[in-house]
Amino acid sequence: MTRTRVRWGRLGALVATAALTVSVAGGVARAGNVDSGGPFPGAESASVRSYVVRPGDTVWAIARRVAGPQADPRPVVDRILRSNRLDPGALQVGQTILIPSL
Repeated sequence: MTRTRVRWGRLGALVATAALTVSVAGGVARAGNVDSGGPFPGAESASVRSYVVRPGDTVWAIARRVAGPQADPRPVVDRILRSNRLDPGALQVGQTILIPSL
């Protein structure tokens, strides 16, 4: 019967990678939470996600995707504009905006 050899270097690297992944995921989760006193007034902490604007995106098109095919996107448009202090035509490709949930 052969003995199983523990490769401590690989085990250490695996543990370090797992710890880094958990810490990064925790930081991202905390960064996504914005309280009403933060830099975006009107955005609730647990119901906000970020979105990176792509070529051809408009506030209306983003709101329609968030609201769904049967819902009215106008309230979502208002929330997006208020939460990000945006002018409706001022979106820039690559810009990160906050999308409040319904």
